[in-house]
Amino acid sequence: MFNKVLVAEDLGSINHGISNILHERTGVKEIKQAQYCDDAYLKFRRALRDRNPFDLLITDLSFKDSHREREIVSGIQLIEEIRAIQTDIKVIIYSMEDRPAKVKSFFDEYGINGYVCKGRYGLNELVQCVTEVYKGNTFLSPLLASAMSKNNMFELKDYDLLLLKHLSDGLTQEQIGAYFKKNHISPNSISSIEKRLNKLKYNFKAKNAIHLIAMTKDLGLL
Repeated sequence: MFNKVLVAEDLGSINHGISNILHERTGVKEIKQAQYCDDAYLKFRRALRDRNPFDLLITDLSFKDSHREREIVSGIQLIEEIRAIQTDIKVIIYSMEDRPAKVKSFFDEYGINGYVCKGRYGLNELVQCVTEVYKGNTFLSPLLASAMSKNNMFELKDYDLLLLKHLSDGLTQEQIGAYFKKNHISPNSISSIEKRLNKLKYNFKAKNAIHLIAMTKDLGLL
């Protein structure tokens, strides 16, 4: 099991809850807590300097504003800063974020090892997650995993994202076509744009364009 874990969470009660359950139900020997990303980063640097580094980072995504000046303001920024000097550290995100596409991006873009949604079963799932990550596996909260499976996480191309973005900004298909032509984006004919929108509505099971925009926003794709 991991020897040393760093927990970054701005709510003290959650911070203590994570530490207590990991002490009780895993073999983690040492757990350090931080309520600010800057403090977490300093603890991490100090551990490296003392040649007693952390094996695992557990972090929230968002941290509330405070009177303190902060250099590192989010969990993602903290992950990037820590990974820049210790590439092999394992990372688990523990957060309220539950949009499948957004969560998927954390695995794809930042190479996290586990993701657990805060909630009724969050702490129990976190124990499972720590165990699985230690074994070399990845872990995702079951409800999120199920949602991703049901949605099949249809992959949007850059063209699709641009099309949907302009549609959400209120542009008509004719206006989008004119923009695409002006910027040499293909295909740009009205029929091609209409055909692509129909395919997107089919894949997302959207009733109309407004429904399609709402669904892609809810999934964190826009």
